[in-house]
Amino acid sequence: MQYERFGDTFVLRLDPGEEILSSVQTLCRQEQVALAQLNGLGAVGEAEIGVFDPQTKIYHTRECRGCYEIASLTGNIPRQGEEPYLHLHAVLGNTQTGECWAGHLGRAVISVTAEIFLTVLPGQIQREMGPVGIRQLRFLNPKQ
Repeated sequence: MQYERFGDTFVLRLDPGEEILSSVQTLCRQEQVALAQLNGLGAVGEAEIGVFDPQTKIYHTRECRGCYEIASLTGNIPRQGEEPYLHLHAVLGNTQTGECWAGHLGRAVISVTAEIFLTVLPGQIQREMGPVGIRQLRFLNPKQ
């Protein structure tokens, strides 16, 4: 992973074999990022993408292997306790098979490259377990 900071925004480049979530997590720890938004694009050879079922409270995941373009990568990074919590969603497409998958990104290994923009926001928000059994944001200084 290579990255550079431009004001409040980090621009990351990931290379083949690097994993998106662990790379962004490393950057957030190194740079002490407490709150950020993220967007990016690129190509992956392996990915896990899922959709949450509110009835069963289980993520139904799909393994994707092959040539997938990241048509969209977006998300937020609050804190869960003292650690950055990556909540990322992606749309992955494969023109060879005609597949297109979208949902919560659990894992993604770069096949060609990824270009990710991570914008640091002032303040801090916590992610914690909510009353319906899902992780949700808790505002530390809510406005009335």
